[in-house]
Amino acid sequence: MLPARREPITLHTADDLKLVGELALPESGEPKATLVCLHPLPTHGGMMDSHIFRKAAWRLPALADLAVLRFNTRGTASEAGRSEGSFDGGKSERFDVAAALEYAEFSDLPNVWLVGWSFGTDLTLVHGLDPLVRGAVLISPPLRWSTEDDLRAWAESGKPVHALIPEYDDYLRPDEARRRFAAIPQAQVTGFPDTKHLWVGKAEDALDAIAGAVAPDVPTPLPRTWDGPSETRQVTIVES
Repeated sequence: MLPARREPITLHTADDLKLVGELALPESGEPKATLVCLHPLPTHGGMMDSHIFRKAAWRLPALADLAVLRFNTRGTASEAGRSEGSFDGGKSERFDVAAALEYAEFSDLPNVWLVGWSFGTDLTLVHGLDPLVRGAVLISPPLRWSTEDDLRAWAESGKPVHALIPEYDDYLRPDEARRRFAAIPQAQVTGFPDTKHLWVGKAEDALDAIAGAVAPDVPTPLPRTWDGPSETRQVTIVES
């Protein structure tokens, strides 16, 4: 864990739920951009501590001057606690996405990007086309609930979309992803060799791609070593 200003936050949804979250900011100065992280499917272990998002919060404020807002969607638990409500298959989660964006807006967080992973990519495409959002980074998108109308809306918005597609993904592989995302002319589809849906052992590649998308002036690949202060933390994985 590298230096940052970190604080637990509570998101309040329009249907009166409280969601558990955390905001990590650069230790000094203003962030170049803000990542609002939407985690994988909670019924299959997804949560705000899913490893790419945990590592993003621990490293990107220091390595790339990025703010990282991560939270548990309704009914989802992590070491930080359990969000109120219950999983709704991506439907009522629209209120969760809206609550996170509202928090970012009221906190004057700059240059807000949605970063979805798996289930979180469907939340991004279906519910995330908000005026505040500058663009989207989609990690391992299954396109399970996203419709052609959702893709068309993003196409018409002109907002940048970066799809990060593992070579051996369980749901959508690079060639098929390029065909599906052709509905969004501005979408950039990048294949990642020797990578699977969960990006085990490949988190650094994902962080490089995220930083490159949202803050192109940040040199990538990001540093793999750190000479300043840091700490080691053990995370308890909690089942939702």
